[in-house]
Formats: sequence, structure tokens, C-alpha cells
Amino acid sequence: MTSTNNNSTDLVNIRDLLPEDIPILPLVIRPIFPNILTPIAFTGEDFLQAIKDAEEHYNGFIGLVFVKDIDDNDYFNSTLYDVGTVVKINKVTSISQDSVQAIVFGVERFKKKKVVPGNSRLCWKVKYNKENADSSIELKAYMLAIMTSLKEIFEVNPILKEELKLLVSQASYDHPSIFIDFVSSMLKAEAKDLQELLEEFNIVNRSQRLLTMLKKELEISQLQAKISKQIEDKVSKQQKEYFLREQLKLIKQELGLEKDEKSAVIDKIVDKINHIHLSPEAEKIVDEQLEKLSLLDQGSPEYHVARTYIESIVELPWGVFSKDRLDIKKAKTILDRDHYGLEDIKNSILEFVSTVIKTGNVNGSILCLVGPPGVGKTSIGKSIAESLNRKFYRFSVGGMVDEAEIKGHRRTYIGAMPGKIIQALKLVQTSNPVIMIDEIDKIGNSFRGDPASALLEVLDPEQNKDFLDHYLDIRYDLSKILFVTTANQLDTIPRPLLDRMEIIHLSGYILEEKLQIAQKYLIPQQLKAHALDNKEITISKNALKFIIDKYAREAGVRTLDKCIRKIMRKVNLKIAEGNKEKVRINENNVESYLGAPIFTTEELYQNEIPGVTLGLAWTSMGGATLYIEAASISNKESGLKLTGQLGDVMKESAEIAYSYIRSLLAKDATATLPTETKEFFDKNRVHLHVPEGATPKDGPSAGITMALALYSLATNTPIRKGIAMTGELTLTGKVLPIGGVREKTIAARRVGIFELLLPKDNKKDFDRLPDFLKTGITVNYVDYFTDVINYAIKK
Repeated sequence: MTSTNNNSTDLVNIRDLLPEDIPILPLVIRPIFPNILTPIAFTGEDFLQAIKDAEEHYNGFIGLVFVKDIDDNDYFNSTLYDVGTVVKINKVTSISQDSVQAIVFGVERFKKKKVVPGNSRLCWKVKYNKENADSSIELKAYMLAIMTSLKEIFEVNPILKEELKLLVSQASYDHPSIFIDFVSSMLKAEAKDLQELLEEFNIVNRSQRLLTMLKKELEISQLQAKISKQIEDKVSKQQKEYFLREQLKLIKQELGLEKDEKSAVIDKIVDKINHIHLSPEAEKIVDEQLEKLSLLDQGSPEYHVARTYIESIVELPWGVFSKDRLDIKKAKTILDRDHYGLEDIKNSILEFVSTVIKTGNVNGSILCLVGPPGVGKTSIGKSIAESLNRKFYRFSVGGMVDEAEIKGHRRTYIGAMPGKIIQALKLVQTSNPVIMIDEIDKIGNSFRGDPASALLEVLDPEQNKDFLDHYLDIRYDLSKILFVTTANQLDTIPRPLLDRMEIIHLSGYILEEKLQIAQKYLIPQQLKAHALDNKEITISKNALKFIIDKYAREAGVRTLDKCIRKIMRKVNLKIAEGNKEKVRINENNVESYLGAPIFTTEELYQNEIPGVTLGLAWTSMGGATLYIEAASISNKESGLKLTGQLGDVMKESAEIAYSYIRSLLAKDATATLPTETKEFFDKNRVHLHVPEGATPKDGPSAGITMALALYSLATNTPIRKGIAMTGELTLTGKVLPIGGVREKTIAARRVGIFELLLPKDNKKDFDRLPDFLKTGITVNYVDYFTDVINYAIKK
């Protein structure tokens, strides 16, 4: 936009020709001001025809009005402001089938009086605002202030430099309205604000509004200039630093003080190779890769792949071994320090450690620590590593479904990396660490691979001497590594994997053991973790017994540790609230810290009831007691109904027990049983239920318990109180041995049962138990079910 060259006389002449009725065109971008020569462009048949009508019937005059609410379908139906600018079409520069471009001169403001009816196009009757020169002192002051603001904008915004110079040089107090309109047309303000400026007919008020908008424009320009300068300074600084670094690098290279990056990387790798003992295979591949690396450009993706691969090889501890500690007494001290009880476990580990110390290798043995959660399997692995003075690395394979996690990814993949074993060696920097593989019984298997099978090569002593990781593609000797695995149960471990491991069972703890563990280990650890000492809190022995019995009956000590932690947190809260007195936790106030007891009693029945027996079961969480109930329903159709979420094995045990007891009663040779007892199963339908129906149960050791419940029901004789049993039953009444004697004994002691019925063939297992487990327990060994009846049925 440029200012018009017409003099004031020409303007007066043009204004005298202004018609009262003028055609109207809507503007959608911004309003147009008077006294300005402006190019315009419109698209559409209606706009084209309106321009033609203005030239033919209105002496080239047409009104341009800014749109308030636009109608996208028809611009002429849009809501318009009442004030616009009448323009004179100076020249039509371009015209086509549906568009027109022209140069127009803004003549005068106008205000809508009314819409002229009967026109095919939009036409208004308008009132013009014919301004006269005003030379008041106030207006001159505003003009001076506007020019000052323009000069300030010119200083911070060089883009408007030439236009502002021209404007300031031609500024005249004789025609302030022309000057103000020209400045207004240059503003980058919102279209709505410009419309308000256009609607201001009073020139003094318009000058005031324009000055306010210029001040705002100046603030924005200053802020933009500040931001631009900050960015420019930052970029200039980075460029300067970059050029200086490059110059410094070249100077150092010329003086022989520094090599280029690629040479430095290769020299570093070569220096590393000189300090390790690569295998012949690895040495050959590294030499080939180094030659390839020297030929590749640093910006090439292959360069980074080759560099990462070589570094992965040379960072492994080739030929590096830690020296084993040859002190079995020290090993015993460490095990005793870290673990209470577990004497048989400790002896097995000490035997194993002594063999490693004597022979200098692990002899292909892989330990598998099996036991319930929280009994200390992982911490035993750490103790073994400390006993041997070896580095320790642990990772879990629980839920792992990708064999590449074990054997590495092939280098064809983006983001390929070695497997967990190679990563462990790279981290510990020794070729004979203790590596613990946790949760091996929970390893996954899917269409993506079978990591359990991949572990075979890792754990098999005949194969791991030449372990081949897919990423390295170089054989590495794993035979010096001591592998220790952990599991909660053996059933889910694949048989080929299980055959390669030496099993060590860790059973749960009884109340006395948990009490000692809490006093010697858990409480001191939690006191330290919570920044407390014995002057601030004490937990009595009876309180610990109460916590163990009522809140933490599981096989391990993890829940017991959580309970102690919860108490410590509550004590810290009391101290923070200003309590200065020592907190004493006893049996009477434990509930105020831990809430209502979780376990009340497992003795569901206070009275002896026919058809109810107490069995002993083994689970992955340790031993447990299990009630079995039998009830009869008089029915012509006999049969057996089972409930309690029983697995297939327990269902078969129940059917065997049902068949055996029914056969036993029917063949009563002594005729000592009444007729109704012999015919009990013919006239009654029996329902056998195992409580806690939401808990799945399975296993072969509930045979005699189920059979005794059915016998007790049929003969209407209760079982003696305080007795629990376990054993597998055959159809001939033979009682077969079971597993988990230790866990089941612990479960019985935990609930106060001290008389047990065990299969005769399990006598050796019970005799091997520690004395503190056997003390006070009476065991009756049974060979046939008739022995069970003799011991258990109340005479």
C-alpha cells in the first residue's frame, strides 16, 4: 500500500461525486481505510458483476465493509459491520471468468442508514463522514506522539524502515486525517481492532486510539527483537564454538597431539585387545571387523554397527577370573550371619562350595533352590557368591517368552544386543561369577520362542563350554560360571532343564524360627531403614509371636517383614506429630498398629462331627492344613458329588476313596456293622466338599483324608480331635508315601496340631527332620487304611 498523490482539491472533487446509494462488497481479511491506494481481489460471479455495476452505474464507486459473522456458503448473506469505506475504482488490473483484481482508492468513511430494497445485489443508503482539517493543539500533540512512536518502532523493526521514513518525512499537520489513516493501514493489529479504529469518526479520539495501538505494537516489536537477539546470540555462540573446536582439532592433528575420532576409536580398541586374551576365533573376527571399520565413513550407519559389535566383543572378560576364597570356615560364617536355621541347606551348600574350592571348577553342577516365597532363596545365592569371593549377578526369567533374551538377537535386527548371560559377563568383568536365574519355574513359552530350551545350552556343562550367542556369533566358555536357579515349585520346570540341576529344597519356617529371624534380622534392618533406635521403640517377644500367628502365617517371612515395616512407619508418624515417649509394642496394642488379625483360627470345628477330617497339604507357598467335609442326602440314586475347585488328581482320589469305603463296608466279614451302615451308600447320595471353594486344589496326598471322612460319615462316628493326616490311597486300601513331609509338619505345628498320621514309608523322611520340628509331635505310621481307622476313629 502506498499513499495517494492526489492533492486536497482532487479529494474534494471526488467526494462531491459520492452517491447516496452504493453497492456493498463484504471484506473477510481486514477493513480498508480512506485516503489509501489499495489493491483488492475477489473470486466469484457475484463479486465480478458487482465491480462491473459499480463502473457502469455508480461512477466507479463501491462500498467495502468488514464481515462480523461470515457465511461460508454465501458471503453476501454474512453479517456486516455498519461502518465501511467507500472506494473509487482506479484500475481493473485483471479479470477472468470468476475472479477480478483491481486497484482502488479509499475516499471516505460511511455509516449504513438502511438497505436499499429491490436491488438484485446488496445496496445500502449511507451517510458519509466528511472530515475537515483540524489544527487544534491537542491533535498536534497526538500527531507528534504518533510520529515519536513510529520512530521507536523503526528502531526495533527495520522491515518498515523505508515506509516509515517516507511517512515521517511527508507528515503534515494540514491533513492529519490522511496521516492517521495511512498509519492505521500499516498496523499489524487484529482486524476487529482496526474496525473499531475505522468506526471512530472523531479525529481526536481516533488519534488517541491509534496512539494506544502503536504503543502496543511497539511492545510486541521490542519483545520480538529481544527474542530474535537471544536466538541469534545463541546460534552465533554455537557457531563460534564449533569453528573454534574444528580449528583446534586441526591444529592438534597437525602438531601430532591428537588423532581424528576414527583413529582414536581404533587405537582404543587395539589397546584393549592387547590387555585381554581373545580366543583364536574371536581374534580373527575382531581383526576382520577392525579392517572393515577403518574403511567405513564415520557418518555411515554400518560404521556404528561395526563399532558397537567390536566393542561388545573386546569389553567381555576374556581370560579374566576372580580368585576363589579357599576358606570353608569363612563360608560357614557368612551363611550363619545371613541366615537363621536351615542347617541341612547350609550343609548342602558348604559341601558344594568345598568341592568348588578343592577342584577349582563347578564340575557341571547347577544348584536349584526350591521353596515358598520369602524363605531366602535369593539371599542364599548372594551368600554363596560372597563365600567364594565371586561377583554376583541376578536376573529373572519369570514370564520371559523370547529366547533372544538368553541367546541374543541376530545382528540383522535394528537395536540388536547380546543375551542376558553375555550382558552379565560384560557387567561383572569376570568369567567365573555366580549368576542367579530367578523364577525359573515361571519361564514362558510362545510363538516368539522357547527360552527354556535356550537355557539348556547355558546350563548344560557339556554345551556351555562353547556357548554361542547369536549377536556375538563367537563361542564363549561359560563352564566356569556357577549358576544358581530359584523356583517355587518343580512341576512347571521343563524336565530336560530340571535334569541338569541339583535340587535343594528350602521349606518354610515355624513360629520359633520366625521369632528368631525377626529379632536378629528383620527388626534391626527396619530400625536402620526408618532411622529409629531401641530408645524410641521396642517390640516385645509376645507381640512378635502374636504378629506371626495372627498376621504372618505364610511359609516365608516377607509378610512378617511388611508388618514390622508398617509398625515402624506408624511410630515415625507419632514422632513427627510430637510424641517424645518411647513406643512399646506388646500383645495388647498390636492391633492398633496392624488392624484386626487376618487369621483367627484354622480350627473351624470346636466339636467332633462325623464326616469331617483334617488333612495336610503341600502348595507352592509351603505347607497348609485342609479340612474335608462329607454329608449325605437320602436318595434312591446313590452317587458322589464333589465341590471345592478340585483338580483332576484330587477328583480321582475322591472317587478311589468312595469306591474303596463302599467296598469296605459292603464286605464286612465280621458282621459287626449294622445293616443300615452297610447299605448307607445304596440309600444315600454323598457330597464331598473341601472348604475355601475359591482356592484351586490338587495333589495325590488327600486319599486317606477323604476316605476317612466318608467312613466317619457312613458309620456316624467322629474323628478324634487334634489329629491330622496325609497319604495316598489305592483301591485295595494300601497307603502310599507322599512328599513334602517337612512342609506338612510345619503346617501342623503352626495351627497347634501335634498328632499326625503318615504313610509307613515316610518314616525315614520324618526321622531326617531337625529335632526342633519333631519335638512334641506324635506320629502314627499307617500301612493300610484299617490302620488309619484304628488310630483316628474315636472308640
